[in-house]
Amino acid sequence: MLPDLPVRPALAEITRTVADHGTAVLVAPPGTGKTTLVPLALAEIGTVVVAEPRRLAARAAAARMASLLGEPVGQTVGYSVRGDRKRSKDTKIEVVTSGLLVRRLQNDPELSGVDTVLLDECHERHLDADLLLALLLDARDGLRPDLRLLATSATVASDSLSALLGDAPVIRVEARTFPVELIYSPPLRNERIEHCVARTVHLALSAHHGDILVFLPGAAEIRRVTEALRGVDADVVPLHGRLAAADQDAALQPGRRRRIVLSTAVAESSLTVPGVRIVVDAGQSRVPRVDHRRGMSGLTTVRVSAAVADQRAGRAGREAPGWVYRCWPEHEHGTLPRYPEPEIRTADLTRLALELACWGTPDGSGLRWWDTPPPGPLAAGRETLTALGALDGGTVTDRGHAMAQLGLHPRLARALLDGAAQVGPTAAAEVVSVLDDDTLATDADLDATLRTLRATRPQRWLREVRRLSALVSGPTRERDSALVVALAHPERLARRRAPGVYLMVNGTAVEAPGGLGDPEWLAVAVAERKPGAVHGRVRLAARADEALAIRAAAPLLVEGDEVVWADGDVVARWVRRLGAIVLKERPLSNPPATAVREAVLAGLRKDGLALVRFSPAAAALRERLALLHRVVGPPWPAVDDEALIALAERWIGSASNKSELRRLDLTSALRALLPWPEAGRLEDLVPERIEVPSGSRIRLDYSGDTPALPVKVQEVFGWTSSPTVLDGRVPVVLQLLSPAGRPVAVTADLASFWAGSYKQVRSELRGRYPKHRWPEDPMTADPTRHTIQRR
Repeated sequence: MLPDLPVRPALAEITRTVADHGTAVLVAPPGTGKTTLVPLALAEIGTVVVAEPRRLAARAAAARMASLLGEPVGQTVGYSVRGDRKRSKDTKIEVVTSGLLVRRLQNDPELSGVDTVLLDECHERHLDADLLLALLLDARDGLRPDLRLLATSATVASDSLSALLGDAPVIRVEARTFPVELIYSPPLRNERIEHCVARTVHLALSAHHGDILVFLPGAAEIRRVTEALRGVDADVVPLHGRLAAADQDAALQPGRRRRIVLSTAVAESSLTVPGVRIVVDAGQSRVPRVDHRRGMSGLTTVRVSAAVADQRAGRAGREAPGWVYRCWPEHEHGTLPRYPEPEIRTADLTRLALELACWGTPDGSGLRWWDTPPPGPLAAGRETLTALGALDGGTVTDRGHAMAQLGLHPRLARALLDGAAQVGPTAAAEVVSVLDDDTLATDADLDATLRTLRATRPQRWLREVRRLSALVSGPTRERDSALVVALAHPERLARRRAPGVYLMVNGTAVEAPGGLGDPEWLAVAVAERKPGAVHGRVRLAARADEALAIRAAAPLLVEGDEVVWADGDVVARWVRRLGAIVLKERPLSNPPATAVREAVLAGLRKDGLALVRFSPAAAALRERLALLHRVVGPPWPAVDDEALIALAERWIGSASNKSELRRLDLTSALRALLPWPEAGRLEDLVPERIEVPSGSRIRLDYSGDTPALPVKVQEVFGWTSSPTVLDGRVPVVLQLLSPAGRPVAVTADLASFWAGSYKQVRSELRGRYPKHRWPEDPMTADPTRHTIQRR
């Protein structure tokens, strides 16, 4: 008998809809039974493959379904995940990871023997899951029109998924949940999130009954919270995807006494942790991100989405009324993103690019995507694959197919294949297993980590080493962990440029922890850069040397003459370099003039007009030309920074370095940009000076939006209208000054000033400056440049 879960009454409708339409979408919250009961129902109409985003979820779902049938896993219900498989000829329901099903589909695009594929937890938007959906739809359009697809989700926008599946019917099942009380417990000032979580757990332990499920971003935070909870009257149980299978299974079983389960995102939706009445949510998740400019990729901690926070909260109300503690301020909840960001928009797409090339569509065109892969990151992935020898002109090589079959990131696949040939299968597999799961690292020094692993022999690591070493062949040689790291990440080879600071081949500077010593070279396995930090930070590396670097990154080694803009000036030299790292150099005595000119132009584009000096005359001319371009437009040229840099070839003359740029006569340079014959009217249109009634010729100030004329009041007596420039189109603002040269009024309408404000100015200033003329009628008074009255 199937358990009485909310999805059970809808099983007949779900099965009938999938059979009749071929595709369907099932929207059901966590706890409704969609992961375990629906596959059992679909098995009545044929063999079923269930694709789960995580290995832990795949194994747990298979175990739950097998227990409902009263059978061991591997008979009617089996599973296959990387490095672990339980199935037989009698298996009708197989639960697999999305990535493994992609590999199976690549090897057998018809998915022979499979009648229905259930894509579970589509809302999580993992990269492998999105790719799998696109490939399944393509296979169904061409080779397997009879292949049935059911996409299930807890929170997804069902309309877009339905449209993607060809206007598939949408079936909704509501959850029967108990009420939960929301309590906000934000960090105290300067309190780390782990300390906030531990404090909140202590509070929940004393206030309520039942097991506690704590959501944390990663295994490192789980370890720190475990330490902070040492001595509590409860069992503290970790749960994350890197644990051994037996430890994962134990976390999903009821305990003999109260439990505190510290989990990553694996417990959000497809897994049920029994006995939970309280959820403590750190509000964070770890997601893949790539920094293409700095050549760093990895996992980044971000705030969870509102949908994920709701899913996590729902765990407290599965079996009884519960309580949810959120470790962030209540006013911040409304600022959370609505849904998680799809991985395809932010992650490294090298592996996706290889799978697409193996499928025969390197750019992904022709496939139906939920979110189309971004062209830039996808192109970067193809470039990486070409450098690794996996692609040749966009076509997959034999080497590329071999790399894809390993089920690793292409970089790690390259390191395993080539490393096995150079250091032996076991030594290569030992390093690659740590690169693939850096939670195994016990030290920033990779060699120290490997020594610890070889001494302690953890079963999870040993199993992966055995699995990987069995996939490749090669002679057994002296171990060289740095070489294997460099084969995976040649662009991360790094040379010391200051104590503790290294420059990587890709041009990024990183700081190395003291535990690595201070070697000349490092092969960096893992590096990260926090926002605002000047340098990246090495988290895992091995000591290397120049010979190893050249051996591992030979395609990046270049030598020859170069004339470039570097460190703020033209550098002309013969150089031998490994990417951004200069190995040898000597100056060039007579570099080509055209190359020098290009370097100067590159410097201006890079560092801007700070490289040149505008004299007061040049600055004033530039301001006049800016007004002409703003008001009249062409043919008068733009003279903003961007425009002048674009026109630099016309005005840099023979400048060949930074010093000569500083000495340029920019007044002449600007005049060289003037259009002809229009340049003949420059002084008429935007005069440098204007003659005022007193006879003085006063310089106009064009630095503001409107030209201004600073002039003493006495010099414009008799002027009844304000001056203009640009043939009367632009009024000049008069900045009227006191006899001491201090501003007393600003006006663009002189007649109105004489008739109005002048009276107040006269009243205030005639007492302060009694020897100066302050006539009652300034429009008929004689102007004077002499401020003191003469007898």
